[in-house]
Amino acid sequence: MTGPVAGTGGQGGSRSHAGWYRALAAIAALLIGLLILVTCIDVIGRYLLNRPFGGAYELTQMLLAALVFVALPLTSADGGHVEVDLALHLFPASVQRLLGRLAGIVSAVALAFFCWRLVLIGLDQVEDGTRSASLMIPMAPLAFLAAASCAVSALILLLRREDP
Repeated sequence: MTGPVAGTGGQGGSRSHAGWYRALAAIAALLIGLLILVTCIDVIGRYLLNRPFGGAYELTQMLLAALVFVALPLTSADGGHVEVDLALHLFPASVQRLLGRLAGIVSAVALAFFCWRLVLIGLDQVEDGTRSASLMIPMAPLAFLAAASCAVSALILLLRREDP
């Protein structure tokens, strides 16, 4: 029911050709590669060298969180979120478009709220100097990444065009 995002810059509105889309997809691929690398280092160290990677669990958690938030705008742009529309087909196309637009606005408002809360959490983490338990990695950048991801996803949902 939903169409391409306005202003993606690709041919025919294709998000896969937009620069921001390709950049986020590359970052997501890099994060997946890092997750694989951390897991391999931990497994090899643990079972072959009897020296596990001490921060593997913590680093995996942080990389996975970053991956989820980097992928959120990609999923929003592709319309890949789960939708339940058991009765939507019973309505005329104009009502379907209106309900789709309303769902996009409600989702954007929720994401804007998450963005605001994540910025506040990040600022608190900067002020407190919050770091991860074993590797002492600062936590604020992850909160700010999550906030930026929610903001971009909210904009994508607001700018989303419906199929004619």
